[in-house]
Amino acid sequence: MTVAEDLAAAPDALGARIRALREGMSFSLRDLAARSGVSAPMLSQVERGETSPTLQIATRIAHGLDLRLSQLLRLDEEGAVTVVRRSERRQGPDGTEGHRYEILTPPLPGQRAELSRHTLAARAVTGGPGDPPMHEPGSRETALVESGRVVLHCDDSRHELAVGDCVTFDADLPHHFENPADNPAVLLAVVSAGLRRS
Repeated sequence: MTVAEDLAAAPDALGARIRALREGMSFSLRDLAARSGVSAPMLSQVERGETSPTLQIATRIAHGLDLRLSQLLRLDEEGAVTVVRRSERRQGPDGTEGHRYEILTPPLPGQRAELSRHTLAARAVTGGPGDPPMHEPGSRETALVESGRVVLHCDDSRHELAVGDCVTFDADLPHHFENPADNPAVLLAVVSAGLRRS
């Protein structure tokens, strides 16, 4: 099946996917129209499945959603479910002494969030050379303390967190985690890339 045939085959499914992606990025129809160069009325018709977009229109919509056309159409995905086994986790580079992390999500195209597991040795901190860079504008991070205690330092404020505590913050602000205790601490973190602040 050609790409053009894919576009024409299931306009309802493609329209629903475009709407879900747009809403997931907190874009209005006008926002996506401005980003893609496709008029808001045309986007509305595509989302409702009333028309199949041309290859050129679909490419512009994909670009407005920060995707390649193949990602929008899911042509480069092998299936709807991807399992990352423990042995397949990607290890983060060596960073600050006492801070190790591994990425738990697969490297899928168009993925807007990443889950990582961080282990902080006693008295260790994140945020050193080799640690993940400052996140893109509009990113959000949610972290859950799995074991131990950590302190989040974010934008000149300090937040003490214990096992089971969860925190969400604007990840494009200066921040780092600290383990103030004599025992290791583990936290899970989800970074959602480029979401708009509401």
